[in-house]
Amino acid sequence: MHLSEILNHLGEDRENYFNAVSPPIIQTSNFAFKTLGEFRNAFVDELESHLYSRGNNPTVKILRQKIAALEEAEDALVFSSGSGAIANAVIANVKSGDHIVCVQASYSWTFNLISSFLDRFGVEHTFVDGKNLSEIEAAIKDNTTVLFLESPTSATLELQDLEACAAIAKKHNLISIIDATYASPLYQKPFAMGIDLSVHTCSKYLNGHSDVIGGVISGSKIMIKKIFESEYMTLGGIISPYEAAMIIRGLRTLELRMERTSASALKIAKWLEDHPKIEQVYHPHLPSFPQYELAKKQMKKCGGLFSLKIKADSIEKMEAFHARLKCFLLAVSWGGHESLLLPYCAFHGIPGRPDTTIPWNFVRIYIGLEDPNWLIEDLAQALEVV
Repeated sequence: MHLSEILNHLGEDRENYFNAVSPPIIQTSNFAFKTLGEFRNAFVDELESHLYSRGNNPTVKILRQKIAALEEAEDALVFSSGSGAIANAVIANVKSGDHIVCVQASYSWTFNLISSFLDRFGVEHTFVDGKNLSEIEAAIKDNTTVLFLESPTSATLELQDLEACAAIAKKHNLISIIDATYASPLYQKPFAMGIDLSVHTCSKYLNGHSDVIGGVISGSKIMIKKIFESEYMTLGGIISPYEAAMIIRGLRTLELRMERTSASALKIAKWLEDHPKIEQVYHPHLPSFPQYELAKKQMKKCGGLFSLKIKADSIEKMEAFHARLKCFLLAVSWGGHESLLLPYCAFHGIPGRPDTTIPWNFVRIYIGLEDPNWLIEDLAQALEVV
């Protein structure tokens, strides 16, 4: 199916909605039936029927169809947050006494889910260097059921060889799950490489406007139905029709936004790599990146997120650099229209919390939709204080 068809028309049965160009927000909790027979039949398959919006809502269903098609998957479920989608994908495939293998540089709430939350219920775990296939396979036990990947990771941008990891998972009868948010469904296709479930944070590129929190799991119809009938309906981490409509609106410009942010980020990363005050730039599509060849193989492009180390001799110099920036917002998250900067010196010296293991001269940068030359000028003047 053509990308333009997916983004602009798929799932939008306009004849059912007064031929409205934009799909309506079906803001209802409940659905009524004309006959007892129709009512009874709605309970047979709540994933397809319209019975109660906690299960299937027409606006949310349009979004499900679009994201599944973008992922080249059979079906998808949309959640109220990315961490909710991650939790449902993992919990659906473990029970007490099982074991999870997870990459060690994963998203903080993935790490918390596996190391702390599920540990309370007797689910064991091992964190591994995702770059090392031998270490991944060596960590698998008789009770391992899930291999959780995140490629690239969102701070240090480490990749896993997805085809090789999927082959390891299949060899040992594991469910392979990936947080694939970094590159978006446009630039990385996990299912084509054999992965079982793909998770995205809709708050990032899919919505793209920094005004919605959401998450999605994509996979086969059998796996999605299994999650729907248990974790999705039981835990109730659903997205509202309004937020689903906002993401549908965001998808209209997904291709254009991804082209812009990807090109701008690579241009700025190349400029920073040549700057005398930069120690190292971490961008998967720079030839200097340690996993460059794998990145080119697995990802068409990279989006707008990359990281770097600055040649600063004190945290105070890093603080001065951040204070001087004018065009970047100091914030978490990424994937919107605005450029952001996440300084890891902020995670050093927090009262009552241990310092992060990532050095204080490490900075994560997200390049939004602004003129890249304007952003380069801002970075140049801020680096003068280092």
